[in-house]
Amino acid sequence: MPKNNSLDHLKLGQATEYPTQYDASQLMAVPRSLNREPIGISQHNPLPFHGLDYWTGYEISWLNKKGLPQVAVGYFTVPADSPNLIESKSFKLYLNSFNESRFEDWAEVTASMQTDLSACAGATVEVSLKPVTAISNEVIDDLPGELIDQQDITIDSYDYDPQLLCIDDDGATHELSVKSHLLKSNCLITNQPDWGSVYIHGFGPQLDRASLLRYLVSFRRHNEFHEQCVERIFQDLSQLGFNKLSVYARYTRRGGLDINPFRSNFEEAPATGRLARQ
Repeated sequence: MPKNNSLDHLKLGQATEYPTQYDASQLMAVPRSLNREPIGISQHNPLPFHGLDYWTGYEISWLNKKGLPQVAVGYFTVPADSPNLIESKSFKLYLNSFNESRFEDWAEVTASMQTDLSACAGATVEVSLKPVTAISNEVIDDLPGELIDQQDITIDSYDYDPQLLCIDDDGATHELSVKSHLLKSNCLITNQPDWGSVYIHGFGPQLDRASLLRYLVSFRRHNEFHEQCVERIFQDLSQLGFNKLSVYARYTRRGGLDINPFRSNFEEAPATGRLARQ
């Protein structure tokens, strides 16, 4: 995918000077419309889905008023109907800017993050900070659905290709509930690999499982942000005739952040915690 000049202001792929004091200006917004228009989602029409981007931050620290470091795991929820997504490297730099800054208490840090992230996204971002002790017994979870990764099939296409999807149009409506851990795409700007697991649930025509796996693997050389890949999958499957559909991807963390976009037109995200690679 050719580089979009409207992303030139981002810090991706550039030498980086890490901030030493709290700095909200590190945050960079990316208009969601940049990718939605090419896949048939007009900013002038209602979205074909609802959803959230669930972020987890594992490298969050600041100083209390006496200079004692505090550490937390952060949970951030960005609505899919926000005008902007938050560029991940800028998010990391922003969180790092807290490292040597002093705050009155955890509530002040939470409020600062919610204000800054909401301003960047253009909509209310929910923020929750938890001490490490609160999640020390957290168990590794898994996505629901039938695993489709162990099929004995030949794959020779690693360039995004929705034409790989095949359906058996028998006129009936079938429920689809599958998962794959073989999703891989690449950062739109730096080309760094993004590894993920994806859950697809919906009602529509009978979808050939081998073709679905080939399709998901075809993202392997595709350059796009996490949120955009999920919306592309949603659009491709919707065009096959899935009138009820959910797509949920949970990506491996990079730089202390994981991104987990969920899009659906009929249900809420399944209660899924951290996966094995997160």
